[in-house]
Amino acid sequence: MTFEILSALILFALVTSATPGPNNLMLMASGANYGFTRSIPHMLGISIGFGLMIVLVGAGLAQIFDAYPVSYTILKILSVLYLSYLAWKIATAAPLDSTAHEGRPMTFLQAAAFQWVNPKAWAMALTALSVYAPSQTLTAFTLVAVVFATVNLPAITAWTVLGQQLARVLTNPRRLAFFNWTMAALLIASLYPVLWPA
Repeated sequence: MTFEILSALILFALVTSATPGPNNLMLMASGANYGFTRSIPHMLGISIGFGLMIVLVGAGLAQIFDAYPVSYTILKILSVLYLSYLAWKIATAAPLDSTAHEGRPMTFLQAAAFQWVNPKAWAMALTALSVYAPSQTLTAFTLVAVVFATVNLPAITAWTVLGQQLARVLTNPRRLAFFNWTMAALLIASLYPVLWPA
């Protein structure tokens, strides 16, 4: 991989990792509802899970989707259903005082598995592999995954910290409920490209 391609990949990874999407919206909600420390497994699950997804998609799963186009439709349906479920969970999250005892943020494995039904993650992975891994080798796929994991973690950490800072303003149950319902609505809105592609 040339220096120019690597630089472009780093920029692509930064922009796509830092912009709003299902992962970042859920992390902001998690930071606000559970705090930074309890959200660390969620963050690591996203970063490592997405890196693994890139390698596996590059190593052959993309060809399976090309061979069986109906799999895209199945993936789209699963994505919509699961994101709708997560939006409902965020919207109905308990107030902060009870969340500390009853609620729990997404686990490492849940966050890693979520990447497989995250429409933005699929778009990022397929674009990165087709544009920035021209040699289409396992080494190239692994390099793309390592770049994403390295750039992704600080970007998603910022979203969690933002949520944690917002928690100071969300001490009132009404404000917290408004925040959670807004995050849920934005999560549903992030499905727009999936439901109505250009």
